[in-house]
Amino acid sequence: MKKFCTIVVLLLAAALVTVARGGHEVPIYPSFYPHEIEIRPLAREQAADALLKADIHAYVGPPPRFAVPLPDSIRTVESLGSFVVVRMNPESSPATDGAAACAAVKRVVRDLASKPEEFIFHPYPVTPFHGDYLHHADLAEAAKARYSDTAAGPSTAVSTLKIRASGRLAESHPDWSAQDADWDAEVVEINAAELVASAMLAVNGWLAPPWVRTGWFHAERLLAGTVNETAAKQHIEADLQRLTTSDFHDVAERINLERNLVTALTAGCRNVVAGYTVKREYFNAEFSAGIENVGYDAIEGLQSPMFIRTVKLKDFPWNGWLALGIDAQPKAAWNPIGGMNDRFGRLMWIAVGDPALVPSPYEAGWMLNRIADIPPNSP
Repeated sequence: MKKFCTIVVLLLAAALVTVARGGHEVPIYPSFYPHEIEIRPLAREQAADALLKADIHAYVGPPPRFAVPLPDSIRTVESLGSFVVVRMNPESSPATDGAAACAAVKRVVRDLASKPEEFIFHPYPVTPFHGDYLHHADLAEAAKARYSDTAAGPSTAVSTLKIRASGRLAESHPDWSAQDADWDAEVVEINAAELVASAMLAVNGWLAPPWVRTGWFHAERLLAGTVNETAAKQHIEADLQRLTTSDFHDVAERINLERNLVTALTAGCRNVVAGYTVKREYFNAEFSAGIENVGYDAIEGLQSPMFIRTVKLKDFPWNGWLALGIDAQPKAAWNPIGGMNDRFGRLMWIAVGDPALVPSPYEAGWMLNRIADIPPNSP
């Protein structure tokens, strides 16, 4: 049987006919929505050629490998790529002493910052890509100041630490080559979009939990598992319980709870967020074969309901045929038990699902999907 690599999703929209009166604004705004969406697995080399020829409108994944200079019609969107986390090996000698562990981590973070490339120094788990960043901006700046402090501490130099890393970080730091269990510190990248996807549930048209895109929740997912002190764990669990059950009186108390939670999560040195990377995804904006009105999520980029529900093809006044490339083959079991939980399956479900709310741009909240209630102007 021929392998099925391309899935075409046919979406049939029912037209809702209402009385319209000249000179008055329509009280609802349905979103743009392509009536046919093709999702095509493509390698990065194939995606580059397909984008340039407008065979696909956008590529959901890492940057395509372009062999020629890019025309102005090829545009990018930027979102949070990965959290860069430094972890101490609890069995290593520097980790046995709290001060030594902190000094060792500080040196590794500084070494990362000295060779930035795609790494952005930001030793705080809530980033400028998070909608709740302004609630934490002063704490983030204080964290940067602590890591910029020139006081060395009792630890040994980075060159004497056994550090292991993988992917791009290992390539940019060839001396980080520790293997197996013989390592002092580990530098890992944790994909931000995967962190969101692994925590999100889609139930009866609703995406949950409502705080899944907040920085404080990501901090808890990244750091809570390595907190060992009993008092600190109890503090974190109590704050998390109050936040997830809305046990607060007003917005100010909620924000203070979020700040206290992240402060408790970042108090230790054995597992810290050193910074983050930026993800860039490409689309074709050529007239008239490209797309416009490209909405995207600050955390998940183009793999978000916001993109599918807002994108508009330039050569159609309303709907049209949208072609997307993705760097992942379908692998998951597409059923109610196994779930559509691989990257291809999630993008397909974004296309065929109909959530009541979609991520709201520039914040950590949500907005109505397809219809908004616009109050009439008073006479």
